[in-house]
Amino acid sequence: MTYQEKKSIVSLISAILIFGTYSLYMYPQHPGGGLESLETFRYWGSFVLMLTLFSVVAHIIISIVFNIIFRITTGEKEPTFADELDKLIELKAHRNSFFVFIIGFLLAMGSLVIYQPSQIMFIILIISGFISDVTGSVTKLYHYRKGV
Repeated sequence: MTYQEKKSIVSLISAILIFGTYSLYMYPQHPGGGLESLETFRYWGSFVLMLTLFSVVAHIIISIVFNIIFRITTGEKEPTFADELDKLIELKAHRNSFFVFIIGFLLAMGSLVIYQPSQIMFIILIISGFISDVTGSVTKLYHYRKGV
């Protein structure tokens, strides 16, 4: 298995663990008030901001730990260059990831149009962000395994 495949697998697993762990941590803090209360908006706003911060920091730490473990176990360094294949796979992964997020964003805005509670919009946005992250990692793994 190549470095890129291993990195994609670690990225996929870490995205799932980060989202799951953070969601389990935040779930008990959900306010019990009305659906449109100020506390509910505060909760969802802090959920999104803290998830973003937590995710970025966790991905950086996991990437550093992965590179250290990879170097110790294989004795190889991380590739310092990206050829055309790597760039093409990265572009396809970004395209698929952005497509999934845009679909989720449109669904979230559509939920407001059909008079759903604002909580539904936040939930759709958060889930589409998670699915787009997973889609990017799966796309990379698929293309590194099967080719472009």
